[in-house]
Amino acid sequence: MEKLSVYFRISKAAEYLGVSPNTLRNWVNAGKVAAIRHPVNDYRLFKREDLDALLKQVAAATQKSPMNKTTLAHLDTEKSM
Repeated sequence: MEKLSVYFRISKAAEYLGVSPNTLRNWVNAGKVAAIRHPVNDYRLFKREDLDALLKQVAAATQKSPMNKTTLAHLDTEKSM
């Protein structure tokens, strides 16, 4: 079993991704990124590997074309399919 210290809480995860905590909450609710709940306090917890996978997906999209709102919207649509 993994120690809870290997997980990021929402504020650190959001900072790591460069987004706001509310954006990250929305992504979790939309199923775009995985989160588990702390067994005692019910906080959202994120694995670094999951956050890195999301960053790689964004990086791959930016290499294809410059990042803009249309590209981000496409990523959101693609992920939900």
